[in-house]
Amino acid sequence: MDNTPIFTDDTIVFGLLMLALGFVFITESIKTGFWAKFYKIVPGLFMAYMVPAVLTTTGLISPEWTTISETGVITEHSSSLYYVASRYLLPAALVLMTLSIDLKAVFNLGWKALVMFFTGTLGIVIGGPIAILLIASVSPETVGGVGPDAVWRGLSTLAGSWIGGGANQTAMLEIYGYNQAKYGGMVFVDIVVANIWMAIILIGIGKRNRINKWLNADTSSIEELKEKMSTFSEKVKRNPSLTDIMVICAIAFGTVSMAHLSANFLAPLFDGIVADIESPTTRNIFTFLGSKFFWMISVATIIAIVLSNTKAKNYEGAGASKFGSVFIYILVASIGMKMDLTMIFDNLGLIAIGVVWMTIHAILLVIVAKLIKAPYFFLAVGSQANVGGAASAPIVASAFHPSLATVGVLLAVFGYAVGTIAAIGCTILMELAAVS
Repeated sequence: MDNTPIFTDDTIVFGLLMLALGFVFITESIKTGFWAKFYKIVPGLFMAYMVPAVLTTTGLISPEWTTISETGVITEHSSSLYYVASRYLLPAALVLMTLSIDLKAVFNLGWKALVMFFTGTLGIVIGGPIAILLIASVSPETVGGVGPDAVWRGLSTLAGSWIGGGANQTAMLEIYGYNQAKYGGMVFVDIVVANIWMAIILIGIGKRNRINKWLNADTSSIEELKEKMSTFSEKVKRNPSLTDIMVICAIAFGTVSMAHLSANFLAPLFDGIVADIESPTTRNIFTFLGSKFFWMISVATIIAIVLSNTKAKNYEGAGASKFGSVFIYILVASIGMKMDLTMIFDNLGLIAIGVVWMTIHAILLVIVAKLIKAPYFFLAVGSQANVGGAASAPIVASAFHPSLATVGVLLAVFGYAVGTIAAIGCTILMELAAVS
């Protein structure tokens, strides 16, 4: 089917995304009337995500499309905007937002951050089998299938994605041998459910004070870190010169180039080392070490932390984190562009499994947050470090404060490390649930 959007040229699409972001920021800055009331309910970050989704849903733009020539030749096309935003602007944003970080203060956030991260992981591990049991009681055919077509095999790739990331997802596809012709359907469920959940988390950020009050959360460590960063920023604040701006760009994109250079060397190196591991299970657990994206994010974060201990941190006074925030918002818009709201109705059975699964993940997070009085920040970032990984955890963390983006990255790296082994545990339980 030919589903070509109205605008296919990335230069035009990027302009539309920037106009959408401009619209969000202009309307959010209006302090009276309709828009003031609107943004009290709906956070600007959510709108930055949703407006591009509406543009995709209405057929103006699209992340992927198919054309059919007069001779019947089918050609697949895709936009490169998300790739560019995630591979170039995300590491640049991480560097600029981490420049002024006080790592000791980040670690002082305490054990609750890790507890909420592992609670999120546990929620995914137990959520899958429970979702299968619940949906099977209503629609057994939805969770059926035999051999490579077994639905639980396909759902194993979701477990890999929602605990770790793309590399873990691919590892699960290899381990359990799901029918690759049907794999696209699982990727589709991943995109729809993960994006709906991210949208809910973004809405929650706008209501975090009310949520924290309900959780009886102790937010003192977070507020202390934010206060420390804000005080430092005010202390070194200056009107940026052209030289300041060019140096900020040099720091950001110089680091991006070094991160890519390192990733291009480290990923194949570790890929070779992992390939030599005899045990298939052990080999797949460490598949993430062969991911260029993993090394790119890790190296960029390490360089940023090193720079935060030098005079480079003073560029925060010239607006380094603001430039980083610009890049993050462009990434948010490119993620929103991947969401076609009509896709929700395309495969309701699998979507239902995904929604029940994510609901269990969310309920467990809320229960544990309430028990240990963890702030909404830990709940939101702990969840996204699992479900969204390194691409969206920093987005959610930086929505609370730019200096907190590093927390999202550090937890997301944990996700890569535990992703495959936790997903294997989840899949074993899903198989038992599917055949019971």
